[in-house]
Amino acid sequence: MDIKHCECNNCPHELCARKVPLFASFNREELNNVLQLIKRKSYKKGEIIFLQGSVSDGLYIINSGKIKIFKYTREGKEQILYILSEGDFFGELSLLKADEVNFNVEAIEPVNICLIERKDFENMIISSHDITIKLLEAVSSRLTKLETLVQSLGTKDVEARIAQMLIDLANEFGDNKKEGIEMSIPLTREDMANFTGVTRETISRKLSALQEEKIIKLVGNKKIIIIDINALKLYT
Repeated sequence: MDIKHCECNNCPHELCARKVPLFASFNREELNNVLQLIKRKSYKKGEIIFLQGSVSDGLYIINSGKIKIFKYTREGKEQILYILSEGDFFGELSLLKADEVNFNVEAIEPVNICLIERKDFENMIISSHDITIKLLEAVSSRLTKLETLVQSLGTKDVEARIAQMLIDLANEFGDNKKEGIEMSIPLTREDMANFTGVTRETISRKLSALQEEKIIKLVGNKKIIIIDINALKLYT
């Protein structure tokens, strides 16, 4: 893992600060102040960023790449809670209250992260009410997504869960192409199974069935094209 301080005002980490909603209201001078606080961290695909039970040391902003946030069920099965990508951040709850992290974080592709340490971020909160509001909005949004996931796992059938997963991924990572909504996501079939609470065999079988119905198209193992989003929504 590579850890460095950001010592320049005109570098990719300026984009890291600009693309995060927390700093949307900041002017150039304020952004420059943020840049002086940023430390860089790099993680390889499959590398663990956080383990459940550890203590977060600040706000982690994803500059590039994607990560998954997950927990283990009582049976020891991985349950994915969120997939986060460029511009997203995590560790915000520990900024509000110093406590152990109750989830795991893993890089699902090479990831570059900008870290603002807890003490520095606390000073930023004191000086900017906008950041506090944006932080609470982010926490509220995450809780809403988590509630939706819990409800889906508890009440929806397998087809509905898989369809909802594809729709959510399309909203987050999809690009509109001539053939449909194209998603190039670094999720294995095992990851998708862990997202929806089913087995790998089930996810593969259901995806193949959706392809036979010409609702989606599978391109290799990492690309999915949603051909008919309205037909997919009927499953939910």
